[in-house]
Amino acid sequence: MYWEKEVETMSQDRLEALQLTRLKETLKRAKESPYYEKVFDEIGFDPDKVDSLKDMENIPFTTKEDLREHWPYGFLAVSRDELVRMHSSSGTTGRATVVFHTAKDIEGWTNLVARSMYMTGMRKTDVFQNMMTYGLFTGGLGFHYGAEKIGALVIPAGAGNSKRQIQLMRDFGTTAVHIIPSYAFHLSDVFKEVNLDPERDIKVRIAFLGAEPHSEKMREKIEEIYGFKAYNSYGLSEMNGPGVAFECACQDGMHIWEDNFLVEIIDPDTLKPVPDGEEGELVLTTLVREGMPLLRYRTKDLTRIIPGPCECGRTHKRIGRIKGRTDDMMILKGVNIFPVQIEKKLMEIPGVGTNFLIVLEKEGFNDKMIVKVEVQKEFFSGNLMQLETLRHHIAEELKGDILITPKVELVEAGGLPKSEGKAVRVIDNRKD
Repeated sequence: MYWEKEVETMSQDRLEALQLTRLKETLKRAKESPYYEKVFDEIGFDPDKVDSLKDMENIPFTTKEDLREHWPYGFLAVSRDELVRMHSSSGTTGRATVVFHTAKDIEGWTNLVARSMYMTGMRKTDVFQNMMTYGLFTGGLGFHYGAEKIGALVIPAGAGNSKRQIQLMRDFGTTAVHIIPSYAFHLSDVFKEVNLDPERDIKVRIAFLGAEPHSEKMREKIEEIYGFKAYNSYGLSEMNGPGVAFECACQDGMHIWEDNFLVEIIDPDTLKPVPDGEEGELVLTTLVREGMPLLRYRTKDLTRIIPGPCECGRTHKRIGRIKGRTDDMMILKGVNIFPVQIEKKLMEIPGVGTNFLIVLEKEGFNDKMIVKVEVQKEFFSGNLMQLETLRHHIAEELKGDILITPKVELVEAGGLPKSEGKAVRVIDNRKD
């Protein structure tokens, strides 16, 4: 039974009291690390004198750059012989960041993922097919351990090999999957290739979507194609991985587990806190991790606290779906634009497919945005006026949302590169 009612429905006063107790313990542990010992000494911070959650405001933020600069063991708060696992970020924008776990850390992370999956309705009787990458990436093993904790039968399929994925679903009666949103669309095309209907010919009833930001429209399309309920999840390797925040059955924001994480939303420019309901950058502090506690970690992820209680009865705060990242932001003609904004608008336009690519070019001294969009095959049947009308309509719709007019290029369905991992949405060919 993974419905932890006492914890998940705890009053705000009791929850904050628990957070303070765990924060005091975390600060003492953090001081054992070379990095935080130096930080505390520099600012004259004494963990023993903390008596309020607001005292955290005296501690500077921790960034990905801090983790990289103190590679590999500068944040360790225990001896290396107490560690049992290392995970790493992808390192696509520089040196990868690494996070270390003790056996207790792995157990706690597993319990969080199990709690999250159980909240959506997954049970011991389910067959869970994990279509995420295993290895240094946290997504695969995180969900794997959580599903096993619940007692479900786990199929560790890993990423890719789409026809085999479909065969596994059919042969073993898969009822729950973990999948990247863009790959869910790619897989639906493979279903067509093998003359199968994903809604009729498989038994999947629950999907866990994660690893890349996606819009509500994209979720709705995935649910429509497959006929299952698709739940949004959030995690990052620095905070364990999946299981940091998760949708409940209401699908109205993701509950962020405040018994494990202290949550802040800040203005990424001023670094000041923003009110509930206002968008900003998510900042997290671990409250139970032994091996490598992190304090006020700037995730770079943009979201907001959803005000008010959830109908499910859980009292842990909810965050909105991730809009994007501060380092994914494109700036053109002084306008801040995120790929997910473009995706959301495209998903609203009839005739548009599920794949798109943003290409940024330099034209003289000006930046130019080209949006390549897959559209249904019938638009390429010879009626050039119909095709041009759709192209113009897409450009106008995007302009109304992102405030600049991109060049729109229409591509026949299947014409853009497919990815079985995270979708590549932006190619930036601009030169400094």
